[in-house]
Amino acid sequence: MTTVATEHLDPLAQKKKAWSGRFSEPVADFVLRYTASVDFDKRMALADIAGSIAHATMMNKCGVLHDQDLADIKRGMKQIIEEIKSGKFEWKLELEDVHLNVEARLTQLVGDAGKRLHTGRSRNDQVATDMRLYMREEIDTITDLVCELQEVLVHLAANETDTIMPGFTHMQVAQPVTLGHHLLAYVEMFERDRTRLIDLRRRVNQSPLGAAALAGTTYPIDRNYSAELLGFEAVMQNSLDAVSDRDFCIEFTAAASLIMMHISRLSEELIYWMSQRFRFMMLPDRFTTGSSIMPQKKNPDVAETARGKAGRVAGDLISLTVLMKGLPLAYAKDTQEDKEPVFDAIDTVKDTLRAFIEMMPGVTPNREEMKKAAQAGYPTATDLADYLTKKGLPFREAHDVVGSVVKLASNRGCDLAELSLEELKSFSDLIEEDVYEKALKLESSVAARDHVGATAPRQVRIQVARWTDIFEKRHAEPKQKRLADLLI
Repeated sequence: MTTVATEHLDPLAQKKKAWSGRFSEPVADFVLRYTASVDFDKRMALADIAGSIAHATMMNKCGVLHDQDLADIKRGMKQIIEEIKSGKFEWKLELEDVHLNVEARLTQLVGDAGKRLHTGRSRNDQVATDMRLYMREEIDTITDLVCELQEVLVHLAANETDTIMPGFTHMQVAQPVTLGHHLLAYVEMFERDRTRLIDLRRRVNQSPLGAAALAGTTYPIDRNYSAELLGFEAVMQNSLDAVSDRDFCIEFTAAASLIMMHISRLSEELIYWMSQRFRFMMLPDRFTTGSSIMPQKKNPDVAETARGKAGRVAGDLISLTVLMKGLPLAYAKDTQEDKEPVFDAIDTVKDTLRAFIEMMPGVTPNREEMKKAAQAGYPTATDLADYLTKKGLPFREAHDVVGSVVKLASNRGCDLAELSLEELKSFSDLIEEDVYEKALKLESSVAARDHVGATAPRQVRIQVARWTDIFEKRHAEPKQKRLADLLI
């Protein structure tokens, strides 16, 4: 088997590109640095190798590539995988991108078989395939992390089914709720994120391989077979669209932005809940930092950083949308700029989810402070209006009556439950002794909201049981094939 040794070639020969036959001089060093992508797209190396092996296997099945060439390609790729995993692979800027780096090394190892690998394809459908394989893998990882965070929050909610806290509208105390109910609201948000990722995965999981540069290829290929080898669910039906589409990248960063937005909302609450003004809970010390000048400070830096990074991922979404808005069909070099926003969104979302999975189990609620805060702002006023309405008073009249009661309590600087029965009856003869237990007690207020989706402790326990059953079923589901399953 012939091995190509590049160390004996002259400098001009070493600069020769896979596409350089048309050109009379090598690319300028500055242009090389400016247009090369290997520094960031090398993270797709295993996806690139998986795509190449599937392409070679398909070409062999179709009679274009000989058995020995396929065997040599697989043997060389196996060594390249080992070199990449061990950190011994030498990435070369002059080879521009991950594709040419892998192909050059393969040719060094197996000779002409490496040169035949690119028969019937282009870097255009190659990179589109790599991106979809890589993103499919990362979507699966992020989906698993979202599920894990949901489980952490449900476990925390299970311990706080009876913990009363103020529910807010307009950042003012509105009605009492339970902390368990509040936490489960985020579980629902993350469930929408999870299902968005699953839905997105179906659109990502379509094969562009075989579209070649833009118009397809003259070789007798079997696109369905290569798609099957790579675990794709379908073949993209238009070659122009196959090589130029980056909707799936935009859609991923949109889904990532929503995940980060939900985490940012949770972060915002953790930040002010931890403050001395609220004192609702404490975060674990290992997820906070101090001040360089104020020794008393304990800052929620992880939550604040996550809140800031939400804007960063939203920026990735905007970058991709602006990148693609003016591109004609089919492929253009601009599209190289799709990778860094996608990679940044992937890394940021994964790191943030992992941080919250670790941090949330250590959150310590201050139940006394939460209940004390729930008593401020007359949170049972609506309950008193409902009490009167159930006794026959039209709600709008009941609303006016309770408004007058609240005005008296506010002038007195006391809670509604601290007014005497005589004072309450002066506003309506319908008010009786049972008003304190049925309408003005916080525990009664939350317990009375006992229907699907409401805050009653009984309903929270039902929701916890429902989620626990969902998690058990998820764990029993067969796992998706991962990228490692496609490699040698």
